[in-house]
Amino acid sequence: MITTDFAPGSPCWLDLGAPDVPAAAAFYGAVLGWEYEAMEGGGEDMEGGMFKKDGKTVAGLGKLTEKGARSAWMIYYSVADADATTEAVKRGGGTVRVEPMDLEQWGRMAQYSDPLGGQFAVWQPGTNKGVDLVDQPGSLSWTELYTSDAAAAKEFYGAVFGWQFGDMELPGGGGTYSLITPAGLPEERMHGGLMELPKKDLALANGRPYWHPVFNVTDCDAAVAKVTENGGSVQMGPDDAEGVGRLAVCLDPSSADFVVLTPTSG
Repeated sequence: MITTDFAPGSPCWLDLGAPDVPAAAAFYGAVLGWEYEAMEGGGEDMEGGMFKKDGKTVAGLGKLTEKGARSAWMIYYSVADADATTEAVKRGGGTVRVEPMDLEQWGRMAQYSDPLGGQFAVWQPGTNKGVDLVDQPGSLSWTELYTSDAAAAKEFYGAVFGWQFGDMELPGGGGTYSLITPAGLPEERMHGGLMELPKKDLALANGRPYWHPVFNVTDCDAAVAKVTENGGSVQMGPDDAEGVGRLAVCLDPSSADFVVLTPTSG
């Protein structure tokens, strides 16, 4: 499970780059019950701000400005030293997309691509440790990587973050799913997974790997109905996953991907 103590290597923040900020704010408000709070000085343009659930920050939202980039969620992992992580990324064959930079007193961030092109980011906390709410309805509960080479992904991310991996076979010959746990922590602290897919099934990112967030919801089917009612679409589901819960893979109106999950109780 994801917690807010943000042990090194665990997800601590996520934000969405959207071509239309007000439209994205309205969509996620309808689907996940989020309130959007524009940054001070943003004015009528609403170029960026925070998503909140019951007054607690759950994610960020900003204008997609990178030329040729697709709208997508960026997941940040907590690290003690963003500069040291950057060197580990380089040694592992990854690419530095945004060099480590300070965001005033809040913390230090950097963004990368893994050797196959999967994008991710890190956060070295200052006064801001990360989001305020996780593993509850309307918040992040899991992170997931779809990649064309699971072995290479495990080698790279294991070297960068020290992650521990545990493989499980999916029912019905669905392949192998690798569970991710931060370094030195017990399995109950696992925070994500990765799965190998053929490149043709990674068309959303033109054959490159991609990370996406899984959001906890109280009613998966109701959330899916809100997705479609508000201009999004469903890639897969809703389906029941034994021991996990009921889930669906969705796209928002700008084709940013995410999962909604109603966990199995108990």
